[in-house]
Amino acid sequence: MPGSVIVSGARTPIGRFNGGLANFTGAELGTHAISAALERAGITGDQVDHVVMGQVLQAGQGQITARQAAVGAGIPMDVPAITINKV
Repeated sequence: MPGSVIVSGARTPIGRFNGGLANFTGAELGTHAISAALERAGITGDQVDHVVMGQVLQAGQGQITARQAAVGAGIPMDVPAITINKV
């Protein structure tokens, strides 16, 4: 991606199994993180060209959690999104 710029990033807090974040899906947590990154960067979802989101445990979360989180944060459906699954 020539000419690409990372304008902001955010992460979710580190939780513990069945802890305070247990009621949220990975996509819901990602939505909060992406919304925070957009706010920090001072941009809107329609100004985003690509979403890259990491999620360690994807089992049972549905397909393409990065897309789910991006759309939840107001990023248009036609913006490419990729979920990275790596510890």
